[in-house]
Amino acid sequence: MVRTFRKYHRSLAIIMALPLGLTILTGLGYTIFEDWLHIDSIGRILIGLHSGELLGLEDIYPVLNGVGAIGLLVTGVVMGGLMKSNRKSQNS
Repeated sequence: MVRTFRKYHRSLAIIMALPLGLTILTGLGYTIFEDWLHIDSIGRILIGLHSGELLGLEDIYPVLNGVGAIGLLVTGVVMGGLMKSNRKSQNS
């Protein structure tokens, strides 16, 4: 079963690398340019990319990012063994 989750996790990670990376970098960039440096023009561009507005995906982009992140979290937790029952401590 872990092998199956590893396969799904690997595929999902490849698919989600660009959108999640873009969201992280633009969110960080927005904070730096808008809040720290007070450069509004770059901040508007970055928040447009961050929300998917500049790509015309503002309605679906956050949902896809969220579903992808949840998928990576679930497959990672299953592979990490956090969902396994500890049979040795139950038998003792």
